[in-house]
Amino acid sequence: MLSLKRAKTHEKEGTKEFKVPHTLVIISFILAIVAVATWVLPAGAYDRIVNDAGRTVVVDGSFSYVEQTPQGIFSLLQAPLEGMMGASEIIAFLFVVSGSIAIITKTRAIDAGMTNAVKSFKGKEMLMIPVITGLFSIGGAVFGMTEEAIPFITMLIPLCLALGYDSIMAMAISYMGCIVGFATAMINPFSVGVAQNIANVQAGSGVGYRTLVWAVTTIAATLFLMWYGRRIKRNPELSPVYEIDQARREQLKESENEHLEFTTRHKLILSLILLCLAGIVVGVLKFDFGISEIAALFLATGIVSGLIGRLSLDDMANSFVSGAKDMIGAAVVVGFARGIVILAENGQIIDTILYQLSNFIGQLPSLVAGYVMFFVQMFINFFISSGSGQAALTMPIMAPLGELVGITPQTSILIFQFGDGFSNAIFPTSAVLMACLGVSGIPWSKWVKWILPLQLIFGVLAIIFITVAILMGWS
Repeated sequence: MLSLKRAKTHEKEGTKEFKVPHTLVIISFILAIVAVATWVLPAGAYDRIVNDAGRTVVVDGSFSYVEQTPQGIFSLLQAPLEGMMGASEIIAFLFVVSGSIAIITKTRAIDAGMTNAVKSFKGKEMLMIPVITGLFSIGGAVFGMTEEAIPFITMLIPLCLALGYDSIMAMAISYMGCIVGFATAMINPFSVGVAQNIANVQAGSGVGYRTLVWAVTTIAATLFLMWYGRRIKRNPELSPVYEIDQARREQLKESENEHLEFTTRHKLILSLILLCLAGIVVGVLKFDFGISEIAALFLATGIVSGLIGRLSLDDMANSFVSGAKDMIGAAVVVGFARGIVILAENGQIIDTILYQLSNFIGQLPSLVAGYVMFFVQMFINFFISSGSGQAALTMPIMAPLGELVGITPQTSILIFQFGDGFSNAIFPTSAVLMACLGVSGIPWSKWVKWILPLQLIFGVLAIIFITVAILMGWS
């Protein structure tokens, strides 16, 4: 009998569920792999020039091998620090925005507004998903909205939980909505505009087909989220972040039990937030606002909200510090992830990889070449998550290469969009993704497991749209 119990014990131990490592552990392993790659792969570089638009681009056909610069142990250990310095703008943005939102949260305006919104959505919870996802997708398609989604996530999480969804839904309808729009953008000046300029394609051309691509992809993503939403509402324990959200749900119950009154002050503060968001949209479209300007707007909104909410200066300061403190973990992860890119750049292996892959593509039939170009752009995006930065590196090579194998420059730009855009929702080297996950408190491993099926859907749609574009000689 005793031996039987021991056997059962060993059986349970043998079937113990594998625990996914911490995000920082995963990124550290990737850092080590990239460092090793700098010893194995030869170093190389393309010549770079400044084009008529004042943008630094590579010169096609100028690649040459250079002296190898392998990254040793000391370089590997320095990479996280250099990564934090390189990602200092997004890290500072995280601290300022999170601190500002903490001030607004202290006024209880968000709690009161959320309670009121839940009453408004009662019985129409599913309507929220297409409306919010569609708005964020339009933002991504029109002006490249991505990092602007960060503050929204904090405000959407309590609303999604109160409506019976989870934190992943808040992340998906905002940040992933932006990514869908960004990857299939019709007129986004930061991806399509830059790529068309480099490939000598008329600005604004191809809008019709891109609009069709955007509409189909956005609908597909929305339907997936609605299916997931129904599933989670029926059984919340199916959520990958169920345990993480439990503590948040307890806080929500406390707020609901308080019967918080939705006062005029709360309405003024929420109106101020809407004004801030409108200011961001206008600023990005008309005045080329960047991260620092957006952070400044949120800081001003937080301060004025605190004054309207009659918070003391000490309360505002303590709330700001507390909110910023919550982002320390996210800031560290963002810095480590940026270190991956710095190691690859210092080891001079990115241009080598692109050169070898482009040589391989040049020997393929047009359809196969188009598919491979898609995965090449995705691979390069692991190291260069900036849309304009990736366009400056790859389009001078991929556009003429595509023409050699029967792919129009317009189609090469679409392929670049797909490879650059969709993978931003999964690669840990995307600073904005890691910042959004940090704000939402979702581990990268859980997010990846959840989004993989949706990434497969995006991949299939991308292949279909690339096939149609190549076959019809879209220009």
